Amino acid sequence: MAADSTGTSEPTGTPGLPDLSGLVKAYDVRGVVPDQWDEPLAELFGAAFVQVTGAEAMVVGHDMRPSSPGLSGAFARGATAQGADVTLIGLCSTDQLYYASGALDLPGAMFTASHNPAQYNGIKLCRAGAAPVGQDTGLADIRKLAETWLAAGPPTPAARTGTVTRRDTLTDYADYLKSLVALDGIRPLKVVVDAGNGMGGHTVPTVFAGLPLTLVPLYFELDGTFPNHEANPLDPANLVDLRHRVRAEGADLGLAFDGDADRCFVVDERGEPVSPSAITALVAARELARNGGTGTVIHNLITSWSVPEVVRENGGSPVRTRVGHSFIKQEMARTGAIFGGEHSAHYYFRDFWNADTGMLAALHVLAALGEQPGPLSGLVAAYDRYTGSGEINSTVADQAGRSAAVRAEFGAREGVTVDELDGLTFTGPDWWFNLRPSNTEPLLRLNVEARDEPTMAKLRDEVLALVRA
Repeated sequence: MAADSTGTSEPTGTPGLPDLSGLVKAYDVRGVVPDQWDEPLAELFGAAFVQVTGAEAMVVGHDMRPSSPGLSGAFARGATAQGADVTLIGLCSTDQLYYASGALDLPGAMFTASHNPAQYNGIKLCRAGAAPVGQDTGLADIRKLAETWLAAGPPTPAARTGTVTRRDTLTDYADYLKSLVALDGIRPLKVVVDAGNGMGGHTVPTVFAGLPLTLVPLYFELDGTFPNHEANPLDPANLVDLRHRVRAEGADLGLAFDGDADRCFVVDERGEPVSPSAITALVAARELARNGGTGTVIHNLITSWSVPEVVRENGGSPVRTRVGHSFIKQEMARTGAIFGGEHSAHYYFRDFWNADTGMLAALHVLAALGEQPGPLSGLVAAYDRYTGSGEINSTVADQAGRSAAVRAEFGAREGVTVDELDGLTFTGPDWWFNLRPSNTEPLLRLNVEARDEPTMAKLRDEVLALVRA
């Protein structure tokens, strides 16, 4: 395997061997195929996963990328060679893999690179019950074993070769999701769904079957080359087609899924994007009601002030955490939380093994809209109380120096508090902002929220002037 054009797989260890430091990330495996990794390496990852976790059986699924069937098959070969039985569920969304891991009580491996371009692929790993595997929970050990075998030769096969079976979990996944949301009696709705040629095109027809919905599909053809637009709804450019189609169809709402369909973005009947914080607040209120008006709800520190306010108003206890699914899932498990949400449109549910599923969040939105006669814009207004900047990235040569400049300016102001849970968060009487460094790029990420647009814009521009000085 050659180094890719960015040099992220340039060897730093044994000459002639690939360096896995740029491939094995904090929470998953992700890189360019075949430059950074290929099927022989995927086979080693499968063997290492068995040895590190002690798995006797596992479930393996994959997305629609051209390299996914081969990579997932190689992983399965490595696992069975170490004696583990493998259940292949084939094409699936990431949350469908989590469903299989939870329902079958098996460790799992999902082959996907989410919203990354076509030449990328990756693996999201979990233990039984969809418990995540990251650097501190096995991923670093998997990398070390793979590196050892790359240098010294493949591992010795187990005395017993594991079996391979195939199982279709799509219908069971859809039925389980619909059992968690009261959808009986909702009024008929027209919904435009942009799958971005990703796995939403596979899951949505089955999940929505039997519901009083007129479905208008956009880019449901599974195509891992993404011929229409990137499968990344976090970028507003990738919502243009959906917003136009919602208005053209006179639809009640639009939904956009990312490549592996674990994130869901919502637009209202006007074609206007709905803040993921507003969706978090709406779903939190519904989950609290479903649990008798009590429960803990996790939110990261970049979600709107609206989220903890709505949680408290509905009898719940909000818990603030760092950005990132590993922190959300840790807090979900620690606190017994019923729900968690992030500004990036990841939504986590206790009744889904604390894993994230955008599809379940989408069903909650459909139920909430269909239970009342008004438009979605009116419904979500109660959950969208402030003005936010969205995330603004600035390329800087000195992350620490620029952060220090911002701290010196705002930390000295009367009535302003600062905390360091994740980067720097400054809070004033009618505003807050968070500035945090990227772990992988020379970027500072800024999020600003205020009670009105002029205050937000003034504060945003003031901070950016310091960051970009």
